[in-house]
Amino acid sequence: MKNVHILVPETAVPAAIVDPQYMFTAINGFLTAAGQAPCFRVHLVGAEPEIKLSNGLLLIRPDQLMREVEKSDLIIIPAISGDINQAIVKNKEMIQWITGQYQRGAEVASLCIGAFILASTGLLKGKTCSTHWMHAPTFRSMFPDVNLVDDRVISEQNGLYSSGGANAYWSLLLYLVEKYTSREMAVLASKYFLLDMEKSSQLPFSIFKGQKTHQDEVILAAQEYLEKYYDQKITVEFLAERFGLGRRTLERRFKQATSNTILEYMQRIKIEAAKKQLESGRKTVSEIMYDVGYNDPKAFREVFKKYTDMSPLDYKVKFAG
Repeated sequence: MKNVHILVPETAVPAAIVDPQYMFTAINGFLTAAGQAPCFRVHLVGAEPEIKLSNGLLLIRPDQLMREVEKSDLIIIPAISGDINQAIVKNKEMIQWITGQYQRGAEVASLCIGAFILASTGLLKGKTCSTHWMHAPTFRSMFPDVNLVDDRVISEQNGLYSSGGANAYWSLLLYLVEKYTSREMAVLASKYFLLDMEKSSQLPFSIFKGQKTHQDEVILAAQEYLEKYYDQKITVEFLAERFGLGRRTLERRFKQATSNTILEYMQRIKIEAAKKQLESGRKTVSEIMYDVGYNDPKAFREVFKKYTDMSPLDYKVKFAG
């Protein structure tokens, strides 16, 4: 049997502890019903005998302390809440424990922004990782040596797994079930929990708000200008002249501050504006295309799919009220 240890860090999101426990326990039940041996030995693990979550409203008593664990096969890091830097400091002992267990052969899976805990171990250096799309700018600034793939629902490399935001962690749990048991059990679990097994991208659900946590005032002004006049054709040369910078200097500072090229930023704000109009359902795709500054339907569809993983029409069908 595989020893699965679901961590209970301080500031953890309770559902991200309970749901994995429920999933792996249910799979044991499915296996038993099919005349097979259970696959998982599931434990809740913490640094202390009692851990208060949700501002003290919930008390969890782990059935194992970290120092009592001899060997783990799979460690689950749940999503965390509140101030991320404080969560990392509070769970420093757990971060060291994760590193030691991985070095002894355990695999590690982070759920949603539990990726910040996983990245703090240093194990993700030079590797890919997923997390909630909303926290991508913060993650990149804190862990520049990690290849964040914030469009993906699941990322895997060298026994390190991570999932996208919120309910996307169910997709990772299904993935792990299939890996450790069988496709048949994963399909059964997807039916039991009413889950879509083919979800592979966070892009349809992401909202682009622009990366504005930097301190470059000129670039902030350029961003605001682009967002105000997104429906107009603005060249890099025009933008550089307007804000008194050379083209290469503007491009370098813009990419450094926002993690996007100027062209990418313009595309993303146009597509975000198009998404909002598509969600209202009052205009046709062609009308919206012109509204956001595109004249070529093919180019509009290609850029829209690049940032949403869907066609404009499919997006409208899925999200229009």
